[in-house]
Amino acid sequence: MNQQKIPATVITGFLGAGKTTMIRNLLQNAGGKKIALIINEFGDLGVDGDVLKGCGAENCTEDDIIELTNGCICCTVADDFIPTMTKLLERDARPDHIVIETSGLALPQPLVAAFNWPDIRTHVTVDGVITVVDSAAVAAGRFADDHDAVEARRVEDDSLDHESPIEELFEDQLTCADLIVLNKTDLIDVDGLGRVRAEVASRTVRKPTIIEAKNGDVPAAVLLGLGIGTEDDIVNRKSHHELEHEDGTPHDHDEFDSFVVELGPIADPVAFVDALKGVIAEHDVLRLKGFVDVPGKPMRLQLQAVGSRIDTYFDRAWTPGEARATRLVVIGLHEMDEAIVRKAIEALV
Repeated sequence: MNQQKIPATVITGFLGAGKTTMIRNLLQNAGGKKIALIINEFGDLGVDGDVLKGCGAENCTEDDIIELTNGCICCTVADDFIPTMTKLLERDARPDHIVIETSGLALPQPLVAAFNWPDIRTHVTVDGVITVVDSAAVAAGRFADDHDAVEARRVEDDSLDHESPIEELFEDQLTCADLIVLNKTDLIDVDGLGRVRAEVASRTVRKPTIIEAKNGDVPAAVLLGLGIGTEDDIVNRKSHHELEHEDGTPHDHDEFDSFVVELGPIADPVAFVDALKGVIAEHDVLRLKGFVDVPGKPMRLQLQAVGSRIDTYFDRAWTPGEARATRLVVIGLHEMDEAIVRKAIEALV
């Protein structure tokens, strides 16, 4: 085994698409494969890491889960990802497969390109890039513009040479994909799913395989073993950033900020969630996730929000000696006023 290249699967997708749920299902149904998991959490609270560590999969122990919390993985390849991979490869017992969950804000292209580094290329290959799409969000137009209207305005206004950076990020994740998973299809009807398929297909000139899923439930045999070797084709999957810098055109980036809000126990989680939807809508929060302490409940309530849609469920019991608390990671654009949003959330308790 040590003489063979270890396959690595890169799982990317926009905020709240369901990457963590899909990986959790994968770990629980991996058929005995020993999997090492690298998580690029965005924010100061390792929410996704805690969720996955609680999944109870024997083939992926806590020691096999590595969190990179110093920022978007595409910007910290040299500082974080390369050293992490090097240490992983130095282990006596190497994993059968490596799964990398990128931040919802990451460009997959720089990460895939990093697999061509000499110290990594000889030991690991990219089995495939999987992009997870929130079908309900796309159906609602959250990540899509009216192309006809944009084109009409471009004729009149030279300033509309580029689409919004958030849309570019969505397209870049699709462009890099070997497999696209349309997740949360149970939240839309047949016509809506058809529109989502057409929308996603229109966002990339490449033609990756597109499959449908509910609750991130995709068989391990579908996700693992693609055998693509994506690092060898990465030059054909350039991001908007790479393409625009090739011709010297300046490029503006959306900048994202995140912060943690710590609260006390939440006696009425249903009312709290309803009130939280108003805060998210008023302040245009992109993503909110974390854990809630519900008095009288032995288990921790996980909270995941994308836009005004909030999902909650009890994920695991509070462990002996663990401090019970409510902690939420809030992610938004750089211009989001942290003090105002923090105060608004704290006022809900």
